[in-house]
Amino acid sequence: MMYFPPGKSYWQNFNEMELEGKIKLIDETKTFGNNGFRKRELVITTEEQYPQHILIEFIQDKTELLNAFQPGEVVKVGINVRGREWVNPQGETKYFNSIQGWRIERVENDQPADIPPTPPMDAFEPANDLNEEDHDDLPF
Repeated sequence: MMYFPPGKSYWQNFNEMELEGKIKLIDETKTFGNNGFRKRELVITTEEQYPQHILIEFIQDKTELLNAFQPGEVVKVGINVRGREWVNPQGETKYFNSIQGWRIERVENDQPADIPPTPPMDAFEPANDLNEEDHDDLPF
């Protein structure tokens, strides 16, 4: 699911987006070229009606952020959308997009750990001795 920080216009938020989902894959760090460019890929699966598998790249020193995470954890990732233009040898212009992560944090479970889960409805016995004319102090 994509989130925009409040209080800014759509275009101000465009480079301050977040994605939330469950970690599906954390790839190894790969190094390219003589200058040591580093890249590490993360795949998260969004938790919505039609789940999406989103590839997010972490580059250079940001690759180390992923060391503290494991597949299966629910996370929120701060992202930037990047685009580039490339002209092939035939003179055709192609455009490419990527999603770059710059922050990642665990999403905490909404239910506190010390509160037990509510049992299912069939675990409760029905109230058979109800009298509609008895007074109660409920407002409905």
